Amino acid sequence: MAVTQNKSIIFFDGICNLCNASVQFIIKRDRKDSFRFVAIQSPIAQQILPDISYQRRYESVLLYENGNLYSESDAALRITRKLKGIWPILYIFTIIPHSIRNAAYRLIAKNRYRWFGKQESCMVPSNDMDQKFLT
Repeated sequence: MAVTQNKSIIFFDGICNLCNASVQFIIKRDRKDSFRFVAIQSPIAQQILPDISYQRRYESVLLYENGNLYSESDAALRITRKLKGIWPILYIFTIIPHSIRNAAYRLIAKNRYRWFGKQESCMVPSNDMDQKFLT
């Protein structure tokens, strides 16, 4: 995976409307082309993440960065650090205890389909964004 050298990989729920909107949001603000994206449902995610349980995969965004795997609020906040604009300031929320941050994250994750809907199949990137997605 030479394309991922020096890149962080964001694993996301490819059928979740909130997750897909978040991917679009990140791409627009990825100031240094830091991220590559993989739908958790994709075969490549299954190859890269074979040891993560089914439940954890689909209930959380995962961030693979510098050999470490982050999930839930840790992943989301680490992603904001690399975005252009005011978004890196959100990293200050890491001062909130991990259990509280993740409880809020899990509430949203548990209800994301009901609140934001879902697609029948995983998002297909447009040609201009194709290089951002691992296939």
